[in-house]
Amino acid sequence: MNPTLLNLLLCDDDLDDSTFFREALAELPVSVKLTTVNDGVELMELLLTKERPLPNALYLDLNMPRKNGFDCLNEIKQNEKLKLIPVIIFSTSFDNDVVNLLYERGANFYICKPAIFLHLKKAISESIDLISKFHNVQVPKYDFVITA
Repeated sequence: MNPTLLNLLLCDDDLDDSTFFREALAELPVSVKLTTVNDGVELMELLLTKERPLPNALYLDLNMPRKNGFDCLNEIKQNEKLKLIPVIIFSTSFDNDVVNLLYERGANFYICKPAIFLHLKKAISESIDLISKFHNVQVPKYDFVITA
């Protein structure tokens, strides 16, 4: 893994999932600054209005109030400033049709939220390694889903 500080952004309305993510990330051997937002409206406001560096990666939940992850992904990938941010979909559900649609819309990876802490750590670690390796290049479809 890259020893430099990674700037990660997590957009998830479930506070337990956000806490679980933060705790798993803290146990990984990587220097990270994690910013969290609770819904898609907050996410887009942060990305579009704040004068700050863009994140090295965005972990994006799909089912959120006010603005869902599908809408956010579309806005991000259509915005010249934001479209190079690697987007890792981070969702509790797994539906092949939805996964295929997200791939077609430009998401970089898909993680189905693991319920086991060790599996979550592994999935986050793998996603960080893959983002470091591929940056914003879309991987072949067979490598799109990260499993723990």
